[in-house]
Amino acid sequence: MGVGADLNLPWDNHSAILRHPMEREIDAFIRYLAVEKGLSAAYQSSVRQSLEALAAWLRKRGTALHDTGTEELAAFLGQRKTDGLSAASLRITTVHLKIFFRWLAAGLRLPMDPAEPLLSPRAEAHLPETLHASEVVGLLESIDIAEPLGRRDLAILETFYSSGLRLSELCGLRLEMLDLQEGFARVTGKGNKTRVTRIGSKARECVADYLTNERPKLVTRRTSTHVFISVRGGPLSPDRVRQIVKTRAARAGIGQNMYPHLLRHSFATHLLEGGVDLRVIQELLGHADISTTQIYTHVDRQRLKSLHKSFHPRG
Repeated sequence: MGVGADLNLPWDNHSAILRHPMEREIDAFIRYLAVEKGLSAAYQSSVRQSLEALAAWLRKRGTALHDTGTEELAAFLGQRKTDGLSAASLRITTVHLKIFFRWLAAGLRLPMDPAEPLLSPRAEAHLPETLHASEVVGLLESIDIAEPLGRRDLAILETFYSSGLRLSELCGLRLEMLDLQEGFARVTGKGNKTRVTRIGSKARECVADYLTNERPKLVTRRTSTHVFISVRGGPLSPDRVRQIVKTRAARAGIGQNMYPHLLRHSFATHLLEGGVDLRVIQELLGHADISTTQIYTHVDRQRLKSLHKSFHPRG
């Protein structure tokens, strides 16, 4: 009888699974993901890594696959957490265990699915980094518009901070999306959803100055209607915008790691600190779910705790 037939034997014939170590089952499962599910090589590799870690752990404990129950799987995940695996990585590992053992049980390789009761770890609440308002002011005021591309770079940073745009939204911003007179921009965000966001007065001035006095010098015959363009007249790539933000921050003496999304986080945090309703911030950021925006309330609470501890006599 061939290997394929062995792998499909019902569970009451224990000898089949005992003759084939867990690695054989992992190989068969990965082939299933590749051939029948058509999943990517990267996903297959990720699943294999999780399952081989479990196989090594079970082997070290002297536990066979057919003796593996929910308690053993929970203990394995607990050990992974102790070893320093993040909550996000633990959630991924849990998913890998669930789909593997569900497959084993469905194919009668195991009498039941021991991974079914497993609960995924809760997501860690990572607070977004932000800049202090004075740091943002220092960054913006450090840019000399008399230098080459100074107007463009200042307009980019002002727009990020004034509107809370995502990097992709700024790179995709076109002239026909702007209404500088009224101070609004129509942008296309995640899920191809369009929203209208506010452009503050200072950002409007900087963008108008750039459009009048610098962008025309960058335009070529092939230039599109993208607002922010390169010295060659093409639209700026996300990598180039990241580089501009990092370079400008370094010149301003900002020591922390600088990236465009930091200005978006700062935009939201400073609005919340100023008393703006969370629902308004949600709309401006283009969040589909208010729970995504609520992370900024944690930032505000952290700030209040810090201020209270610093300045209250019994803080």
